Amino acid sequence: MRELAIEIFSSNMLLVIILHVLSAIVWIGGMVAIRFAVHPAMQHISEPNIKLARILEILKNFFNIVGVFIVLLLITALIMSLAVDYQSSGLGLFIHIKEGIWTLMTIIFIYITKKRDNAQNAFLKSDFALAKRELEPIAKYFIPINIILGIFALALGVTLRV
Repeated sequence: MRELAIEIFSSNMLLVIILHVLSAIVWIGGMVAIRFAVHPAMQHISEPNIKLARILEILKNFFNIVGVFIVLLLITALIMSLAVDYQSSGLGLFIHIKEGIWTLMTIIFIYITKKRDNAQNAFLKSDFALAKRELEPIAKYFIPINIILGIFALALGVTLRV
């Protein structure tokens, strides 16, 4: 497995790094856009059921896009981790911390995807109060937490490149 990662990385280093960074940008940038641009704009919709429907649609589309980039981020991270001997360079701790952050972010992503699906099911059953309760912590807590964690992971990534 390590030999394959070394071969992929050595012959496609720039592509692997670009895809890795692009994946992080889409994930973190998307969360910033959702939380600080889309979410506030949605508050201007006066009809609660229409607002819920739009939020559910936006989150579904966002989660589908981001899910692909999370997988790509994981694949490129594995290739780089296996191909580059960070332990001997003294950067192994940074890699482990970064891996831990991305793992926590992925767990949160899976959790909020489940919350969104629960909200969708409640919405389809016309239980709008439950749908709203399921969605509320996503914008209020989980996306901001993932944005902060993502910024720390980006900072560690930059540290590894310097």
